[in-house]
Amino acid sequence: MRTDRIVGIDIGSRSIEMALLEDGRLVDQSKLPTTFDPLNQCAKILKGIRSNKIVTTGYGRKLFAESRKDRDVQTITEIQAYALGARFLFPHVRTVLDIGGQDTKVILLTEKGRVSKFEMNDRCAAGTGKFLEFMATALQISLESFGDFALGADKRIQISSMCTVFAESEATSLMARGERPENIALGLHLAIVQRTLSMLGRVGQEEPLVFAGGVAHNPCVRFLLEEGLKFSPSIPENPDMVGAIGAALYGQKETEP
Repeated sequence: MRTDRIVGIDIGSRSIEMALLEDGRLVDQSKLPTTFDPLNQCAKILKGIRSNKIVTTGYGRKLFAESRKDRDVQTITEIQAYALGARFLFPHVRTVLDIGGQDTKVILLTEKGRVSKFEMNDRCAAGTGKFLEFMATALQISLESFGDFALGADKRIQISSMCTVFAESEATSLMARGERPENIALGLHLAIVQRTLSMLGRVGQEEPLVFAGGVAHNPCVRFLLEEGLKFSPSIPENPDMVGAIGAALYGQKETEP
């Protein structure tokens, strides 16, 4: 009996995720930084992985597919991948929110899991993981601890600009006036969440809502989002793996008789 082993790869701006499905079961997953050589990183993440098909999504999907003329490689959009991955992990999901390194996506699904509407911010880093990374560096805080650092604030301040250059200038000005760095960090997180809530409002989110992407690891964003939504979003155990899982699921659907 043939065993179907489908690999999904999500090649993003900051990280590459790989998910392996074997006869419909998720049996392996891994993650590497994208670096300046994403193809070499893809080779590393696939080393020793046996599969019948590879499906790739994310910014580097076409680059990867063009480099693998010897293999059966398909590409799908991030919208498709995140819709499929979220539905696999949370069968009743109606809205998918993904905040990644370089973009933010809001996807509205029908009861049957089909994409009915979406909005994607991919024209600048505002409101994304890259914005948080840039501002954490400006405040000399590690990205991994930035969310917890922001939760140590003792008051809320408003950051008016979401442009990374202007936001850094505003943060520097606030520090010069004696504002606590924790309060500035919270203001930056608030700006991201307010922007995200506006996107959700335009798409018309419905519950249940799944929060995916690397920024879903950030405890301050999670707290502020729940506060703004007035309900708790569902967060996968590995929120940055949703796209890779969805890509693998697409490959599985394509091989079904």
